[in-house]
Amino acid sequence: MRVQSVTLDFFRNYTHLEVEFHPGVNVIVGENAQGKTNLLEAVAYLSSASSHRARYDRELIQFGIDRAFLKAEVFSRQRSHTLEAQLTRGARRQLWSNGVRLKSAGELSGLLTTVLFCPEDLYLIREGAAARRRYLDSCICQLRPKYAAALAEYHRLHEQKLRILKDWEEKPSLLDTLDDFSLRMAQCGAVIIHYRAHFVKKLAQTAPQIHAECSGGRETLRMRYETVSSITDPMAPTRQLLDQLLDHQERHRQAELEARSCLTGPHKDELTIFIDENPAKNFGSQGQIRTAALALKMAARDIFYQDTGEWPVLLLDDVLSELDSRRQEFVLNRITSGQVFITCCEEEKLTRLETGKAFHIRNGQLI
Repeated sequence: MRVQSVTLDFFRNYTHLEVEFHPGVNVIVGENAQGKTNLLEAVAYLSSASSHRARYDRELIQFGIDRAFLKAEVFSRQRSHTLEAQLTRGARRQLWSNGVRLKSAGELSGLLTTVLFCPEDLYLIREGAAARRRYLDSCICQLRPKYAAALAEYHRLHEQKLRILKDWEEKPSLLDTLDDFSLRMAQCGAVIIHYRAHFVKKLAQTAPQIHAECSGGRETLRMRYETVSSITDPMAPTRQLLDQLLDHQERHRQAELEARSCLTGPHKDELTIFIDENPAKNFGSQGQIRTAALALKMAARDIFYQDTGEWPVLLLDDVLSELDSRRQEFVLNRITSGQVFITCCEEEKLTRLETGKAFHIRNGQLI
């Protein structure tokens, strides 16, 4: 799998950009705030229709402009694909694959898979549960269209149910629709929990070995997927999960009305990481936290390959500068296959890496 070229119009600080990439290692060089990360963000966006830095698509459009356009020529599944996205202020985004309008972002699944690793991810373990849920969602959405659709619908239903719970005392008639929203959330939630549990199982089989390689075998990594307490087996069929979610919802219905908040569902899931049997979030050193985060990201890359037979495009956004020499060496030794994009301020720091092509970016332009 590889990105052959990218065209951007009015995306972030790129007024217009056309660039062709090497199938191996592509080094993006430039000073800070020149557009290196924006270029990687564009590639990642075309794989999932989401940004790791922006909550809303309008944040990606150049200031003072009404719309932005992204296009990538991609080779995957033994054929070429043209992926396009149009972002418009005040309107829904539009996505195309080979000229055909896509109904949802889930239809992008498998066309272009990417693993993005940025400095913030080095604190993935230390942050709250939401960061690890985003990590799981980012991975699974690219592999399973059904999951992507269920997740998008769940988020929409969650926002609507929250509005009902916040306003029901002032507008009691809203309660007439509450149970319907709860049912539909449970249906989507069962799908989400099912897929998350299966992905974490693969993660638990892959990440510990990578972690052992990086730590020199001095530490052991373990993880546990935690979801709604009524779920006895998160890998069970979705019908069974649905029944258990509905039971949990019913037992918490009054508490939700009093708290005016959704207290039950996979929006509260947690992926707990253990190092030598201790919760890494609370007891891990900075070095241990970074090694565990590296293992999770590299494991995702391996799982993508196992699932699709193609290496995902790896996007390393200035992450090497945040690592010590041992961990740098570890990352560089593991990216000898597949297409890689690396951003850095000084190309000379990557002399150990056989560069396929280097690009110098200044103020949103190739120089």
